[in-house]
Amino acid sequence: MKKLLLLAVFTLGLFGSVVAQEVTEKDKKMKNPTEATKENLREAKNLYAVNCKACHGTLGLGDGTKAKNMKGDLGDFSSAKFQDQTDGTLFAKTKNKIGDHPGFSKKLSDEDIWIVVNYVRTLKK
Repeated sequence: MKKLLLLAVFTLGLFGSVVAQEVTEKDKKMKNPTEATKENLREAKNLYAVNCKACHGTLGLGDGTKAKNMKGDLGDFSSAKFQDQTDGTLFAKTKNKIGDHPGFSKKLSDEDIWIVVNYVRTLKK
């Protein structure tokens, strides 16, 4: 019995980081430390093109080339529903694996994720 319990604890510890997370209240309250300068937005547009466009589409409408192969709602970045989310929420959803969305914590720095948040703010209607 003890061995089984130890195995379960070890397995949860080993694979716990793979499990999808949820956006926390702390995440929602995070403030974006970057500015939406021309330089940052230009860099963020490039990062978006490389990491986000295939699923979310050029204008963030959820109509990218890979969208039909994805599960769940890819969102419409131009919608009020999307734009009403806090910067911290968008940061957490991009950085962490939340729902069907992959996490980008190993591909993008925190600063890069924050400037991408600034960029998706420009995609509103």
